[in-house]
Parts: sequence; C-alpha cells; structure tokens
Amino acid sequence: MNQMDKFKVTTENKETECVVYISGELDLSMAGEMRSAVEPLIEQTERTLILNLKELSYIDSTGIGIILSILKARTANEGPFLVEEIPVKIKRLFDMTGVSKFIPTNGQFA
Repeated sequence: MNQMDKFKVTTENKETECVVYISGELDLSMAGEMRSAVEPLIEQTERTLILNLKELSYIDSTGIGIILSILKARTANEGPFLVEEIPVKIKRLFDMTGVSKFIPTNGQFA
C-alpha cells in the first residue's frame, strides 16, 4: 500500500456544520478507526454532520455499512447528515449496491 492509500480521518468544526474528511481506503481493517472518529459526532445534532469523500480511494461493504449506520443514528436523533464530493467510482459502487437512494448528498461529485 502506498502512502496515498493510507486511511485518514480529519474533522473540521464550523459554526453550523462538522465536516469529516475521509481519505485513503475505508475497509474492514480501518472500521474501528472510522467509528472512533465519528461516534462522538453522531450525538451533536446542533450542526450538520458532513462526510466529505473527495479523497476516498476505496470502500468495501464494511465502510458502506458504517456510512449507513451513521445515517440511521442521525435520522433517529433528528440530526442533519450529508455526504459530499463522492468520487465517481465510489458513487458507481453506491449505485450498484443500491445505497445511493438512501445517502443524502448535495449533488457534488469529485
């Protein structure tokens, strides 16, 4: 695995939103790190939680499951949630697996 593919999560808190930038490969081996980074933010419903996938190079079914579990928790807590800048190949995977219709986006694709 080269340095570009290394998984990384960075959080940026703004006044009305919290943006979580995900880069590299989100797979089973990185699931714990992803959950640890996002779980504290799920309850913070006063700001929109945004996942920015612009630098995401790969995602497997575990990663997709994490995104869907975030969506489910945010919906239950009535917290706004959005996924932005989805790379075309990741969007294609979301379409093929049928999850695109459940993931709220702003229509921007990386």
